[in-house]
Amino acid sequence: MPGSPKKKPTVVDLFAGAGGFSLAAILEGFELKFAIENNAHAVSTFQSNILKRQGAKGAKIFDESILTYNPSKLRMERLGSETCDLLLGGPPCQGFSTHRILDAGVNDPRNELIHAYFKFVEALQPRVFLMENVPGILWKRHETYLKKFYEEGARIKYALFDPVVLDARDFGVPQRRKRVFVLGIRQDVDASSLVWPPKPTHCDPRKPVKGLEYWKSCETVFNATYAGDLNDVHMISGPELVKYFKRTPPNGGSRKDSGRVLPCHKEHDGHKDVYGRINSFEPAPTMTTACINPSKGRFVHPTEHHGITVRQAARIQTFPDDFVFKGGLTAAGAQVGNAVPIELGRALICHLKKSLIDVSEPPLSSRERPRKEIAELELV
Repeated sequence: MPGSPKKKPTVVDLFAGAGGFSLAAILEGFELKFAIENNAHAVSTFQSNILKRQGAKGAKIFDESILTYNPSKLRMERLGSETCDLLLGGPPCQGFSTHRILDAGVNDPRNELIHAYFKFVEALQPRVFLMENVPGILWKRHETYLKKFYEEGARIKYALFDPVVLDARDFGVPQRRKRVFVLGIRQDVDASSLVWPPKPTHCDPRKPVKGLEYWKSCETVFNATYAGDLNDVHMISGPELVKYFKRTPPNGGSRKDSGRVLPCHKEHDGHKDVYGRINSFEPAPTMTTACINPSKGRFVHPTEHHGITVRQAARIQTFPDDFVFKGGLTAAGAQVGNAVPIELGRALICHLKKSLIDVSEPPLSSRERPRKEIAELELV
């Protein structure tokens, strides 16, 4: 009907965590249909933040393992006759002992997750899916996992691009954070005009590139105030540790600068970043699942004598200040560290939306046309 509003493209998020990828899609104009996540604290955060936003009013998060759900049933229940335009999330490659990883094969429990994931791809038939994972997925010991992922994609006739490693600071995030992304496209979708991965939007100020903004420092993260914010909390350190924090030079000082020598470092140098201060005039280090613990990396406040707060970590991940993480300090920190930075997610999703989704939907009869062969996978 003339004058009627344009229908929003749809998105589904698997292994959704606290909802970073979902929020990025919503902010780029997508309508969330459903998500799956089985961590109770992350589910609580998702419910309190994502499901209350425009673009997710009718959505639902399912809180059990992906292995327990029937993809076809969820499609009919949550999508009906609508198309799924974008599927986000990917099965984790972590969480299994090293000996199982080195001896991975048909009995590798990760294969079950991969198979379940592609059962959802097969049932939902998204135009595009985007999987995010840690760079370690490209290690030799994860070779079986990644090959299985590509085999499953080929089985259901999706074209999968080779893995790409992207750094969040190249896309406006005040953080050095490298992650791997695998893009899959349905066989009938015209990808001839797609440039993948997208070009960076930001660059090193010491090596400026014409037309690009400079990398963002995390200075504004630490200049903000968070009155009444439930996530404005940090770990409480003992008097002895606080004494060494006071000796550590501001903005980038290390444990060695403080004169502190740990027993485990008397015979070897150890990890130089632990108990180090963040330099607020540069992009921050990677926010890990232990980013609120100064013993786990360079996570001491640039000038104050304690670790960073959950809110500061969330701002480094470019979450808005009204996004509240549930479950207490440790659980909230883990959710922040596991999330896709919002601005990185937006940059990738916006690029895919313009290139592959903001086009008319091909007729069903065309979806069986074969397309080019899947590219050979080369592991790093």
